[in-house]
Amino acid sequence: MTATAKNSPLYLDDLHEGDVFTSGEHALDMPQILDFARQFDPQPFHLDENAARDTFFGGIAASGWHTAAITMRLIVDSVPLGNGIIGAGSDVSWPRPTRPGDVLHVVSTILTIAPSKSKPDRGLVTVQSETLNQRGEVCQRSVARLLVFKRP
Repeated sequence: MTATAKNSPLYLDDLHEGDVFTSGEHALDMPQILDFARQFDPQPFHLDENAARDTFFGGIAASGWHTAAITMRLIVDSVPLGNGIIGAGSDVSWPRPTRPGDVLHVVSTILTIAPSKSKPDRGLVTVQSETLNQRGEVCQRSVARLLVFKRP
């Protein structure tokens, strides 16, 4: 199953290994990067174009946590789990910086589904989510374990 944002909530019973969900888009601009960095990650490569040129990034880059926050919003909108997105752990990497002008979208793939043996109303679902820019380059990759409930 390949899906875009659905209106009806999804439960454990609705998911299958290999299901793919594609989000809408989010355009990232310099004011958003600066606002987030000022509040949550005030480092020169997120705040100052001149200083950023002489860093590992070679220019302004959005905080990885900013990319993660945008990713979360896009996932919430595209994978409407009935009881919400409840994380049980995640591995996150940022293979390339997110830059001003990038237009991000997320492709989430269900990797595994493991019904709970002790609590039959739920299970753990492992989801890989790739946050891609307008060129299809991966800016963030996460593999998350989500607590998902069966249909009430």
